[in-house]
Amino acid sequence: MASNPPRSSASIVDLPENCVSHVLSLMAPREVCRSSAVSMSFQSAANSDYVWEKVLPPDLPELLSRAVSPVCFSSKKELFFRLCSSPIIIDSGKR
Repeated sequence: MASNPPRSSASIVDLPENCVSHVLSLMAPREVCRSSAVSMSFQSAANSDYVWEKVLPPDLPELLSRAVSPVCFSSKKELFFRLCSSPIIIDSGKR
């Protein structure tokens, strides 16, 4: 009788952070925030700029350069939530 090979005890929380970051970058912002409760590695990935730059507009640097007031932020996640709560005025409000 053939024996079954031993099962691996690996789980999703054992994935490398860059893999987790990639998966999270495909999710909606709300799900990214929820996933940070899974583990410390998920929390770290959910806070990474890589994840949040995927939900920000690709022309964001140009838009920020045209903002009436400077936009200060320490991470892309912080920038995302700042823009959600207080949009920026660009081109002196003419566009």
